[in-house]
Amino acid sequence: MEQNTIETTKVVQKQQSSIDFSAIWQSVKSRRKLYYKVLGITFVVACIYAFSLPKTYSCKVMLAPELSSTGGRNYLSALASSFGLSMGSTRSGSEALFPTLYPDLMNSVDFKTSLFPVKVRRDKDKQEMTYYDYLLKEQKSPWWSSAISAVVGGIASLFPEDTTQHSTLNTQQVVNPFRLTKKQTAIAKAINSRVKCDVDKKTLVITIRVVDQDPLICATMADSVQNRLQKFITDYRTSKAREDLEYNQKLYVEAKREYDKARQLYASFSDANQDVILQSVRTKLNDLENEMQLKFNAYNAVSAQLQDAKAKVQQDTPAFTTLQSATVPIRPSAPSKSKIVLVFLFLAFLGTTLWAFHKDGQLKPLLGLS
Repeated sequence: MEQNTIETTKVVQKQQSSIDFSAIWQSVKSRRKLYYKVLGITFVVACIYAFSLPKTYSCKVMLAPELSSTGGRNYLSALASSFGLSMGSTRSGSEALFPTLYPDLMNSVDFKTSLFPVKVRRDKDKQEMTYYDYLLKEQKSPWWSSAISAVVGGIASLFPEDTTQHSTLNTQQVVNPFRLTKKQTAIAKAINSRVKCDVDKKTLVITIRVVDQDPLICATMADSVQNRLQKFITDYRTSKAREDLEYNQKLYVEAKREYDKARQLYASFSDANQDVILQSVRTKLNDLENEMQLKFNAYNAVSAQLQDAKAKVQQDTPAFTTLQSATVPIRPSAPSKSKIVLVFLFLAFLGTTLWAFHKDGQLKPLLGLS
C-alpha cells in the first residue's frame, strides 16, 4: 500500500515538473505580433549599426627563415628547454634571436615607433603622408563615436588645457621611444592592434598580418613591416661580423698607407743614390728594402683578413624565402554585416521569448524551478 502511494506521488511530481511544449508554443504564437514588431525594429537597428561600421581590409605576408646549422641547434635547444628537457651544450655561437621571439620584437616600442615615418598613400591622395599622420587624422569612425567625441570635446573646452604636450607632436622631429607623448602612445597602441606577427613553432613560418581601413595602405604597411623585420634581424645577426669587418678595414687602410710610405722611401733613396757605392748607403738601402718587405707582408696578411671578414658577413646574413608576398586586398575582411544582423535578431528573439515565458508563467518550469 505504501509502495503504491510513493509511486503515485512520483508520477504526480513528474507531471508537475514536466515542460508543457504545447503551452510554450501557444505562448509564442499568441504574441506573434510582438515578435514581428520587435524583430522588425531590431533588423532596422542592426542594419544601421552594421552599415555605420567602417570597412577594414586584411593583408597577410608569409616568410620562411633559413636557419644556419648553429642557429638550428640553438633553436632546438631552446625549444627543448621550454619542455624541461636538456640537449647539452649545443650553443656554439652568439645566436640569441630565435624566430619564436619575432612577435615580441614587433610588439616592442622601438619597432612600433619605427613605423611612424613610413610614407603611405591612398588611391585618392595626390601626396604621400606618414603612417603616423594617417592614423592620427585620416581614420573613419562610426557616427556615434563622432557624437560622443563632440560632447566630450565640448565638456573639455570648459576646462583649461595644458598645451605643452602638443608642441612635441611634430612628426618631423625624432621620436623618443623612452618618453612618448600621449598621442604617440595612442598611435603605438593602434599599430599594436593593426600589425600582428605569428610564428609556427613546428615549421618556423612567420606570418605577418596587417589590418587597415584602406586596401592600398594595408598592403603597403605589410610590405614595409616585412622589410623592416628582415633588416632588423639581418643587422642583429651580422652585428659582430660587421664590427670585425669595420675593424679589418681600418687595419687594411693603415697597412696600405704604411706600405706605400715604405715603398716610396725605398724608391726615393734608391734613385737618389743609384751611382753611390758606399757601404753605408748599401746598408741603408737594404734596411729600407727589408722595411718595405715587412710592410708588404703585413699589408698582405691584413688584406686576406679583410676578405675573410667580408665572407663572414655574407655567411651570417640570414636568408628569407617569401611564401606569400603583400597583395592589395580587393574585398573587406570586416565587418560581416550579415553575421551582425543575425546576432542582433537572435538576441532579440531570445529576449522576447523569455519575456513571454515570464508573463505566462512558463519560465520557472523551463528552468526547473518550483
